[in-house]
Amino acid sequence: MSEDFYDVLGVSRDADEDEIKKAYRKKATEYHPDVSDDPNAEEKFKQVKKAKEVLSDEEKRSAYDRMGHDQFEQAEKRGGFDGGGGGRGGGFGGGGGMGGGMGFEDIFNNLFNGGGGGQRSNRPQKGADLRTRLTLDLEDAFKGVEKQVTITRPERCPDCDGKGHPEDADVETCSECNGQGQTTTVQQTPFGRMQQTQTCRHCGGEGELYSETCDTCHGDGQVRNEATLSVDIPAGIRDGQSLRMEREGAPGENGGPNGDLLIEIQVTDHETLRREGDDLYVQLPISFPQAVFGATVDVETLDGTVEMDVPEGTQSGETFRLKGKGMPRLQRRGQGNLFVQVQIVTPEKLNKEQKEALKEFAEAGGDEVDVKEGFFEKIKNSF
Repeated sequence: MSEDFYDVLGVSRDADEDEIKKAYRKKATEYHPDVSDDPNAEEKFKQVKKAKEVLSDEEKRSAYDRMGHDQFEQAEKRGGFDGGGGGRGGGFGGGGGMGGGMGFEDIFNNLFNGGGGGQRSNRPQKGADLRTRLTLDLEDAFKGVEKQVTITRPERCPDCDGKGHPEDADVETCSECNGQGQTTTVQQTPFGRMQQTQTCRHCGGEGELYSETCDTCHGDGQVRNEATLSVDIPAGIRDGQSLRMEREGAPGENGGPNGDLLIEIQVTDHETLRREGDDLYVQLPISFPQAVFGATVDVETLDGTVEMDVPEGTQSGETFRLKGKGMPRLQRRGQGNLFVQVQIVTPEKLNKEQKEALKEFAEAGGDEVDVKEGFFEKIKNSF
């Protein structure tokens, strides 16, 4: 059996905590001396426990990756590592008699962390929050709709109820921690007597050892399932805002509640409308006569077609406000406004009668017009 801790557990060097825990349970079950037929089961079981202990501890794992297996083992034998990269005596513990076998890092942690040093809490803990994204169009954000989201999430194993082992599995109390899941050592240091509590190496903090693991979750207590959920989207929601679905996240530990599901909303751009906060903006083309004489025009809104009065003499680019025709105000009463910017459209082609009429109009205003040069070209350039 390889001595490298990653090889011992059969995980990659970038494995996360859950992968390491899952691999440990599988290997511990395989090599437990009470159930394994392997002649070297006891030694392999010790290697598996040691690998899990080191790779589950952030500081130890960092030192292990930095120093390599051999130097890390030597530093531990000398009484601990100092985080400096091997070969320098391993802190107070490596200098020979100063620190009673406790490394400088252990002393530091005890001084500033109340002696916790990796203490594992058995109190109920809320599960992790999960995140997903839901895309809406502007119409959906305006009206408010019910949508469905499909996610793949960890769930409590239905076959073992999250325990990680069958109900009829043989169980024994861990002899090293007496079922506490933690071990406490007291050592003499240059700063006085130090008490250090750590997760039990023998049972991985469980307090008990089981003869077999659950075939469904392989001892992890969780399985990954696909779930489809209905989400109520409130009217007026904005791009980038999030909705929270309580208790739809990852399962909790030690009987704790599930985490929440956070849904980030992404609202796509509209073809004609532009949104700024609760207000909407649109450009509306009108004809030259409508701008000159005034008119009542139709404006398409997200709530249907409404009429708007264009006063005579309106200039291209002028903006009008339609009060209350914008987006609903989220969690407030009322709606934003719709701002309509008119753009006078110059026709590209005129018939003979239209040209003559406009020529007379121009000449009546004192303009000399050469129809061949294009009267409307001059109007277009004037804007």
